[in-house]
Amino acid sequence: MVLDESNAFDLNNSSQWTISRVVLTQAERCADEIAIDFIDSTQWTFAECKQHALAAAGELQACGISQSSNVALLIDSPEAFCRYWLGLSFLGATMIAINTSMRGAPLKHQLDISDSHFLIADADHVKSCEAIQHKAMLYAISDLTQQSTAPLPIDNVYLGNSHDVSCIMFTSGTSGPSKGVIMPQAHCLLFAIGTIDNYQLTQQDNFYICLPLFHANGLFMQLLACLAIGCKAVVREKFSASRWLSEIRQYDITHTNTLGAVAAFIVAQPATSHDKDHSLKVIGAAPLPADSEQSFRVRFNIPSVVPLYGMTEVNIPLYGKLNHSAPGTCGQVYDKYFEVDIRHPETDEPVQDESIGEIMVRPKLANGFMAGYVGMPEATLDAWRNFWFHTGDAGYRHANGDFIFVDRIKDCIRKRGENISSYEVEQAFLPQADIAEVAAYAVPADGGDGMEDEVMIAVMLKANASKTPLQWVDAARENLPGFAVPRYIRIVDELPKTLTGKIRKVVLKKEGITSDTIDLIR
Repeated sequence: MVLDESNAFDLNNSSQWTISRVVLTQAERCADEIAIDFIDSTQWTFAECKQHALAAAGELQACGISQSSNVALLIDSPEAFCRYWLGLSFLGATMIAINTSMRGAPLKHQLDISDSHFLIADADHVKSCEAIQHKAMLYAISDLTQQSTAPLPIDNVYLGNSHDVSCIMFTSGTSGPSKGVIMPQAHCLLFAIGTIDNYQLTQQDNFYICLPLFHANGLFMQLLACLAIGCKAVVREKFSASRWLSEIRQYDITHTNTLGAVAAFIVAQPATSHDKDHSLKVIGAAPLPADSEQSFRVRFNIPSVVPLYGMTEVNIPLYGKLNHSAPGTCGQVYDKYFEVDIRHPETDEPVQDESIGEIMVRPKLANGFMAGYVGMPEATLDAWRNFWFHTGDAGYRHANGDFIFVDRIKDCIRKRGENISSYEVEQAFLPQADIAEVAAYAVPADGGDGMEDEVMIAVMLKANASKTPLQWVDAARENLPGFAVPRYIRIVDELPKTLTGKIRKVVLKKEGITSDTIDLIR
């Protein structure tokens, strides 16, 4: 299928912002240029992106998948993930992006609430999918690729509309299970447009992607931005601190993104004579401690270390400026598409500059925001009180327009770029025979910069408790992703509570890592 200029993807026309239009348009405009270089695997040109999408769409359609289908992907391989993501985009089906660490009850919850009709998993995850016995039709990738030796024809390529749902991605619940964010096509593309605008990304650039594609940062901020502008994406399956610099140099990388923990791992690597010998000019980071920012600028001589602030729900409404240092900030409002304000978290009234309140956001572009939480209308309404989206994050604004993130108001834990639901951690421990009550909460990770957490639980035991903390954790692993497994356990006689019986986690967090805390790593 060939697009003409009237219906091709256009950066400046949001009504044409759909993923299939991006792929079809670039397959014509820069057909033979390298679109994606999968490290330790293959390369795809822009024309081959279209071919892989058509082939995958044919396989999926043969399984009964159509525009009305919700299809969950549980895939580690970036190459396989991209193939089926693009195939689903060509069919107009809704992709449910699942973190590959998910298993047990949290995995079943995400499949249930997203009403997943089909589940596609790679070989490493088939058994965990079979174990939950979900109603979704399960296909291993090998089953799909063996169905045909040549691409099957599809009825037509979905072009769609900017308001159509592209995917559902999950973000942490706070006092409950994780929430599925309904993401329209324009919302996905606006992540990409924001990168293009604020990084000044061009066709001549090379973007290094070492963050997972089941998150909006890796898939939409980075990969989709490359596809949309026509530059090369270099994709690594798993982040490697030891290979980061060598691959930045090897692939002539100009742009990349990090998360707080990723940045810390990079700067912790031993200094080399090649630290400044590279083409990297822009790093986007959310969050980024001041010392890491300084190291990137001085040790690696990177001119633009760009702070960011965003969420799956609200896109990226704050960006730092290129060639400008503002350590510890989240940037300024991307006011072409967003409004951001600091308001009182209970009254929603504005607060003065330099005063701490809740960071609140609203879009200027139709469909450039989430369409709601799937299956959770009350949570959607609560987040959208008084025509502002309530992020649950505390912060303040300087008079010059820089925003500063202070802490999370909501009861959420953030570890190595992942948001963790305290509720889901607690639910993994509560069924165990030894445990009467449990509270999960965040404590500062090593270094204590406030931007990364470790998971800690306080446990009240039953009178006949007989197992060890390691045994509790081993049992909990069946229903927790690896990143959510607690590092610290504290056994208490009672948990601090309000008069209405709610656990006062603020007290536990203030007490922090006490002398009687068990550190499961040491």
